[in-house]
Amino acid sequence: QVQLVESGGGLVQAGGSLTLSCAASGSPFRINTMGWYRQAPGKQRELVATITRGSNTVYADFVKGRFTVSRDNAKNFVYLQMNGLKPDDTAVYYCNAEILIAGRPYDYWGQGTQVTVSS
Repeated sequence: QVQLVESGGGLVQAGGSLTLSCAASGSPFRINTMGWYRQAPGKQRELVATITRGSNTVYADFVKGRFTVSRDNAKNFVYLQMNGLKPDDTAVYYCNAEILIAGRPYDYWGQGTQVTVSS
């Protein structure tokens, strides 16, 4: 019904930048909160940043001051601008969206995009 597709991952050196994008498409829907999570090898998936339809944001402590999440409600896109990347940021980054279908909330996930930061 709904698909989330991430893009923008890649390999960068420490201190570099990347911008991730996520596009939502499919059946008619309404998106409430969108955001980004990540999972590194041997670790659990963790929240990176979220943004509501009204552009209220939440950031994990380890990315505050370095990452910025934004969205385009008309296009159903969410972005993550990542600056000052560190090797510890290496992970698969997943797009998440809380979507209302027939008035009921569902969580949707993208397939992830790999971010690798070299030292």
